[in-house]
Amino acid sequence: MVDNKLSEEEILAILRAADELIAQGGRSLLAKILKGSREKKVLQLGLDACPAYGYFKGVKLEEVMEKIDWMIDHDFLDIEYSGKLPMIVFTERGWHIERDKYADEFLHEWDDWLAEGKPAPDMTYLKDRNRNMIFLFLEKMRETQDKRYIPYLEAWKQVDYRKVRERINSVIRSLETEETPDYQAIQERESSLKEALKGDEPQDLYVKCWECGDRFLFSVGEQQFYRKMGFHDPKRCPECRMERDMDNFLDF
Repeated sequence: MVDNKLSEEEILAILRAADELIAQGGRSLLAKILKGSREKKVLQLGLDACPAYGYFKGVKLEEVMEKIDWMIDHDFLDIEYSGKLPMIVFTERGWHIERDKYADEFLHEWDDWLAEGKPAPDMTYLKDRNRNMIFLFLEKMRETQDKRYIPYLEAWKQVDYRKVRERINSVIRSLETEETPDYQAIQERESSLKEALKGDEPQDLYVKCWECGDRFLFSVGEQQFYRKMGFHDPKRCPECRMERDMDNFLDF
């Protein structure tokens, strides 16, 4: 087990890799991205293009899995089921962090294009992205006060939806008028991210039994075991589970 807290860099790398397969793959596939696997499925899905691909290249796959489990235990990632298949999803905390870093990734990409003197690319690549992340990207652009973004923004405005166009126009006006950034909002956002990166220590849970209505202990150790085995969390207390199993046995 991973006993020590992961570094912020490790947390960000795992979240970035997870973003490639949210609700489409599980722990094993995520570990293979981070390990830099050349497995056929990884390559067919283009997951080797992920910026975090191979981040844990020199680490054993089992240890990478333990790091992912640490992320789940500390409320950065979670497991949801698609039928019987356990899929990786972001928690609210995890998406709060990843959204910010993904917006930074887009901004750095634009900076690189501007440095190369690249004309505005086809901006449809930004269409249908997560709306909150796109708005954060635009807000970060506003805060730069850099007018060089305006031609790209004008091109983007031609291909996106009304609400996004309205926000783009607002950013263009801010850049043209050299509007002073809201430094308090920036500070609050940075503080919120710093707090989110601390994670949440795993805790024993008391779950209400569907059968008898009593609450029963679902310990941290049990939570980890159920997750590792791909089991759904228990909905009945141990006594009701035992009674149900006995009934099924007798019926058989």
